[in-house]
Amino acid sequence: MKRMFRFAALAVAIVSTLALVACGGEKKDDKAAAAKEIKIGGIIDLSGPTSSVGVPYAEGVKAGAAYLNAQGGVAGMKIIFDLQDDGYNVQQGLTIYKKFAQDKVVAIQGFGTNVTEALMRSAAKDEITFFSASYSAHLTDPKTAPFNFFTSADYSTQVRAALKYFKDNWKESRKPRLALLFPDHPYGLSPIQAAKDYAAELGFEFVGEANVDLKAIDATTQLLPLKNKKPDYVWCGGTTPSTAVILKDAKKIGLKATFFTNIWGSDENLIKMAGDACEGAYSLQAAAVYGQDVPGMKAILEVSKNQPQMTHYIRGFVSMLVMGEGIRLAAAKGPVTGPSIKAALEGMTDFDPMGLAPKVSFLPTDHRPSMSVFLYKIVGGKLTFVAQENLERKAEWLGK
Repeated sequence: MKRMFRFAALAVAIVSTLALVACGGEKKDDKAAAAKEIKIGGIIDLSGPTSSVGVPYAEGVKAGAAYLNAQGGVAGMKIIFDLQDDGYNVQQGLTIYKKFAQDKVVAIQGFGTNVTEALMRSAAKDEITFFSASYSAHLTDPKTAPFNFFTSADYSTQVRAALKYFKDNWKESRKPRLALLFPDHPYGLSPIQAAKDYAAELGFEFVGEANVDLKAIDATTQLLPLKNKKPDYVWCGGTTPSTAVILKDAKKIGLKATFFTNIWGSDENLIKMAGDACEGAYSLQAAAVYGQDVPGMKAILEVSKNQPQMTHYIRGFVSMLVMGEGIRLAAAKGPVTGPSIKAALEGMTDFDPMGLAPKVSFLPTDHRPSMSVFLYKIVGGKLTFVAQENLERKAEWLGK
């Protein structure tokens, strides 16, 4: 009997030991699996006032992650993209961000200017690399926004590029007249001072400005006073829906001018919303349009399953490509952390996102990715490429 008890005890001990070994092996496997994944947060407007452009942008970011994963991931790591809707609401964005910070994400794909600028200091404190689809010039100065990056020429560079193009092609002896329409939001206000200053430098006559809300359903009140001042060029600094309202109302009241729009104000949907009222309007962009003959369009066609996409989608795709390259460069030197991704990005020079956007370069003292802006014009109901303006990387423009 004693011998039986001894055998039973020995058997229990062996089983217990095997269980511990098994548990230990599972823990190692879990760690190995975790090491082969990298979690990236997403804070994008999917339901708020900028969701008309936020949704296609988010789909492009997701497609970029899917594309990189299909190539074997980044440095052997699979991207886990956790997309959350901030509704273009700062408080909602802060709540999502806090959860990501607790989860120790090393990078975030953000979106709107209001939320991005509100999170600027937190990202720096928590050392989380933060990409955005806000192209506010305020985010390009590492002194105030050390962990912020994006892949398009900033809003101020965009409007400067358009003004330079218009002035270079101005044929009359008088000064061209300029008016500005924009929403009273951080995004809409961001490039206004830069536009006024550069317009004055180039010799434009500034004839007026007005706020047009992102949710506007009528803009005649703002447009009628401008009609009497006969602007030659009118800047629309909202998103596609408010731009469509402006263009239709301008046609209705007979305001004849060349309209040019923010990167979010002209896309394939504008043509559907505004009809022939958008004919001749200029669109500032930082990416190819769907179907354009560039090397990376094959990848876009594949991940989108040949379903036509907006240019916002392509910029989202590019944003993930650039972030992925930063992660790859960081992994080549050691552990992937927010600071190591930041350092890798600040050493990035002329990274080519497969021709889908201008080449991207960052400096430790200057996070402007590019000084190149694409100008498209709506001709025959299509976004038609007109020119690429390349501006100087002037130090005095950094952050403004």
